[in-house]
Amino acid sequence: MIASELFSKAGIKCPQNAENIEITEIVTDSRRVREGSLFVCIKGLHFDGHERIGDAIKAGAAVIVAEQVRDDGVGGAAAVYVENTRRAAALLYNAWHGDPSRSMTVVAVTGTNGKTSLCYILKSIFERAGFRCGLIGTVRCMSGDRVLQTSNSNPLANMTTPDPDELYRLLSVMRDDGAEYVFIEATSHALALSKLDALTVDTAVLTNFTRDHLDFHGSMEEYFKAKARLFGMCRRAVINADSAWAEKFTASADCKEIFTVSAKTSADFSAESVEYLKDRGVRYDFNYGEGRTEMSISLPGKFFLDNSLEAAAVAYTYGIAPSVIAEAVVSFGGVDGRMERVSLGENADISVFIDYAHTPDAVENLLKSVRAFRENEQRIVLLFGCGGERDRSKRREMAQIASRLADFVIITSDNSRGEAPEQIFSDILKGMDKEKEFALIEDRRAAIEYAVFNSKKKDVIILAGKGHERYEINALGRLPFDEREIVRSAYARYKAIYY
Repeated sequence: MIASELFSKAGIKCPQNAENIEITEIVTDSRRVREGSLFVCIKGLHFDGHERIGDAIKAGAAVIVAEQVRDDGVGGAAAVYVENTRRAAALLYNAWHGDPSRSMTVVAVTGTNGKTSLCYILKSIFERAGFRCGLIGTVRCMSGDRVLQTSNSNPLANMTTPDPDELYRLLSVMRDDGAEYVFIEATSHALALSKLDALTVDTAVLTNFTRDHLDFHGSMEEYFKAKARLFGMCRRAVINADSAWAEKFTASADCKEIFTVSAKTSADFSAESVEYLKDRGVRYDFNYGEGRTEMSISLPGKFFLDNSLEAAAVAYTYGIAPSVIAEAVVSFGGVDGRMERVSLGENADISVFIDYAHTPDAVENLLKSVRAFRENEQRIVLLFGCGGERDRSKRREMAQIASRLADFVIITSDNSRGEAPEQIFSDILKGMDKEKEFALIEDRRAAIEYAVFNSKKKDVIILAGKGHERYEINALGRLPFDEREIVRSAYARYKAIYY
């Protein structure tokens, strides 16, 4: 593509000496530069692309997009000055792929917890209504029933909201596949780093807002500002009124329509006559103003009540019949790592659930949900840890919640990264009730095996933190780690010994 055309479509001024240059590709990694590349200098947390301009030019870069340039020519390559190269990257990749989101209806979901489940429920509802849908999120990216591969083929890698080079390419694939609706998880990181700045968002949804990612944002106010950016990019907002920050999000929203959702009080869409059916799910009346429809979801816990209610509200605003919504919700089978029951066989005398809960609010909701359906003689055994090199302030709070709501707690590792596990455990132990029984086992595999081999009949064992992840990150790097396989193997050995 000719530079003048690319920059015009991206809304970026192109200098005269770059107008007629043929661009072969856009890259943000100097190691990927080839002859004719446009190299965007990104200042990251660990590396600054501006320091790699020389390497990029030697590799054949024809145009350099930077925040700091001395003149309009750098070592033979044309230079384009912009104030924010992250935003420029989003605009350029979007233009390169033909502004794909403008051809589809994009529903972007943000919030501390529940984004993944909500996106999957939305996809189920809209597909039940006959629409072709795409999905971009933590577990996988999909166009219809097809799982889309990223250019980074490492199966152990994941990113909730992809970087612009992947994001806008994936959207173009969905557009070419005929997708009518796309549901995307919008993280605070992606919003703060301008990844979504070129996205055309029709509806923005807030699931909830609680403490998380303060290692990146620094404060709850900055975390809020990042999330709130999404509500200045959309035509319509659907906000969970049960969130303590709901009024602030509503006040900051700059969109034509705002709808509220609540499972506790009156709202534009609400859940009434809620009945928790132990571990078989939740039943409630979906109240949408003009009427009400009975809804059931076969997955237990308040978070599935909230997510299905929010999905129902979004679908209703697009004209999908409540009966169709109810049919899709009752048949929804769940998402990997979201209150996922591990199959141990028909006669298993313990239950094991895997959940992604890794924030105080998520852990509390998870434990309260299990307490709501457990029988009197059932123990709740919680295995959890806290991520290394992340917000240390939440560790003590998570421990306090675990001590209060679980019958037995096993503290273990959960992606310690480069931080010493001893430091993480020290922070966690500050919140543990020392008068209640708990165990500390650093190795997560050994901790899971301990939970199984020391289980009592009818125990409900919850493995919190990893969810869909099939890896563990420690000082050695990212290593394969599938809790499902570990649990099944441990339980098979347990049965062989004791039965």
